[in-house]
Amino acid sequence: MAFARGRGGRGGRGGRGGRPSRGRGGGHRGKRRQFETSRLDEAQHDSPAEQEDIPMGSGEEDVEDHVSVDEASGSSEDEEQPKERPYKALLQLLNARPDGNEPARKKRKLQHKDKKQRVEEEEEQDPEENGLPESEDELGDQLASDDEEGNELVEEEQDVGGDVDESDPFEAHFASPPEKLLSEKIKAASSKTWRSSRAELSGKLRAVSSYPDVDEEDSAPPTFPAIRGLKDLKLKQRLAMYAADNMSPLDAFTSNLASYIFNYQDLLFGSRTSANAAELRDLYCLHALNHVFKTRDRVIKNNARLSKDEEQDLELRDQGFTRPKVLIIVPTRQSCVRVIESISKLYQPEQQENKKRFMDSFAGADDQDWEDKPDDFRELFGGHDDDMFRLGLKFTRKTIKFFSQFYNSDVIFGSPLGLRTAMDKEDGKKQDFDFLSSIELVVVDQTDALIMQNWEHVEYIFAHLNQQPKEAHGCDFSRVRPWYLDGHAKYLRQTLVFSSFLTPEMNSLFSSQMQNIFGKVKITPFYEGAILDLPIATPVKQTFSRFESSSPIKDPNARFKFFTSTVLSSLSRHWSGSGSRSSTATGTLIFIPSYLDFVRIRNYFATSAQTENISFGAISEYTTPRDANRARSHFQTGRHAVLLYTERTHHFRRYRMRGVKRVIMYGVPENPAFWGEIVGFLGLGSSSDGGGAETAEGGVRALFSKWDTLKMERVVGTKRIGGMLMEKGGDTFSFV
Repeated sequence: MAFARGRGGRGGRGGRGGRPSRGRGGGHRGKRRQFETSRLDEAQHDSPAEQEDIPMGSGEEDVEDHVSVDEASGSSEDEEQPKERPYKALLQLLNARPDGNEPARKKRKLQHKDKKQRVEEEEEQDPEENGLPESEDELGDQLASDDEEGNELVEEEQDVGGDVDESDPFEAHFASPPEKLLSEKIKAASSKTWRSSRAELSGKLRAVSSYPDVDEEDSAPPTFPAIRGLKDLKLKQRLAMYAADNMSPLDAFTSNLASYIFNYQDLLFGSRTSANAAELRDLYCLHALNHVFKTRDRVIKNNARLSKDEEQDLELRDQGFTRPKVLIIVPTRQSCVRVIESISKLYQPEQQENKKRFMDSFAGADDQDWEDKPDDFRELFGGHDDDMFRLGLKFTRKTIKFFSQFYNSDVIFGSPLGLRTAMDKEDGKKQDFDFLSSIELVVVDQTDALIMQNWEHVEYIFAHLNQQPKEAHGCDFSRVRPWYLDGHAKYLRQTLVFSSFLTPEMNSLFSSQMQNIFGKVKITPFYEGAILDLPIATPVKQTFSRFESSSPIKDPNARFKFFTSTVLSSLSRHWSGSGSRSSTATGTLIFIPSYLDFVRIRNYFATSAQTENISFGAISEYTTPRDANRARSHFQTGRHAVLLYTERTHHFRRYRMRGVKRVIMYGVPENPAFWGEIVGFLGLGSSSDGGGAETAEGGVRALFSKWDTLKMERVVGTKRIGGMLMEKGGDTFSFV
């Protein structure tokens, strides 16, 4: 397999791909075992070869979609050989050996050009960072190249030394965590031993914070000064300047979130809205940029220390197995465009390579026919709504490079489906998820939309994060942080999940995959209840029927039995045995959250003797637009008395159904906004009656069990849900 090489900076070297580096210990740590004569050869040749990045596929436009990540990054090139070897200099080096039988330790090549000359050369040719060293021998060349590009930024901040700022959460989290305490916390997190505390935040939010339960006096996470504004964040100087100009000042809401985000705690946030989406996006983009730049500067500074004192045997642990450090998962291409726009305004690069190609393949115009659609629908599906994409992003001092190969990227974007197809090939013979081995920050935005796609892909991605890589990928293991080598990287990874509401799947992700030893926080709002905010002037009777269910596994059968024996029997009484239609039996909409339940009920309506006199139509997420329009027309005119309608259909299409006189909810919707929209159908009426109070007479009846607690809380309100679940006097609750 060929390994990709970028421009090697000072004396880049090729032709050594695939040779793994040394592990922990053995010989001189951090020193490369080469004769000094080979370095002298390089000293005569200081013109690095060039290679163009080969982008990882990003959807249907790229032919690399079905090529492995390694294969997509393979290339080869030749180097010129030095024309002469100064014999006198070689002889002096050989005589300087302390022992004629032992080769001298290889010294790192120093940059002999002054700064002025280096800047002039940079102006003549665009500097290229090598994303990953091909072997241990090339690590110094990559770091030298990084140093050359990042030197000016480091000098600006006057932070070149090896001192650690303990007030900086980045340093406390990644540079100098106490080894003993780190081990104890990892042990507690792995055994799921957490202690929790509750707090109320501004904006009617409640937070549950969890920390590893360690019997140590200093077991609590490090405390940092309160964050009241952008000036309190430990940002790179350049980021702080642009953030002040391009972000709204932090208020009480964003200050609370910034405290968790910038102190590297896991966050599950369940109150994302279209109104606060931009603020949340700016916060996590600023944090991601700050993390990438501080990680890079740490490598540059350590490289400078090694270059200044080659004889000192330093143990510098500042890297992971691979380069990518940030993973951002969003549902659509247009969502990715919004994140990139936020990154661009906070970074202000002088150049953006492949930006036009990115905009052509990712951005799209909003549909002008969606003016009557809800805000959350337009935010999610506006523009390019394709959910199959992935993208690598690489940063240099002055440039953002789009479509960089995964192993040469700093940030990886993707939809769950796009990342899954990159990890698993169609033939099933090869898997490649090594590019996820060193991810230190994961952001999942618009998570509620991912629930409506395929949540299994999200679980699959998290299951393969921070695993030991199958190949070396040019890693210098002497520079890898200890917790990577020990397989503990997932306990220091930060995960940020933003959603409009929380589901059992998200809670499972919080408990099983969010294992940050510096703590994790779950934030949910106090719900007043969707039943109080209906878009209909006519009073509507809303009835909730509770049925008994012993376990989540048995819940579908218990729900179906209750529906057919209680709800459907009362509906079928409106029909006579001769098949004549009653006016009170038409206009019944049955809302079904799960597609599996939808199939079960549709088959029952088609085959059961109980429903043989009931005409019905059905619309699911797999129904073609033509068939869906036909079913809607037949229902509106009364030809079909019953219409079966799934939650995912409403999520993707947001139909406005006319002819609805009563609503039966087989289960309450996950999205609380859907409750008001579905109940609002009662006010639309049909083309003949014009809507009005008569159409709302049938009201709404919803089925629920104790396993629907999260959904029911959003619909009936936080104050009411407890009584409805525990009430012993009855199982029917009505609200008007």
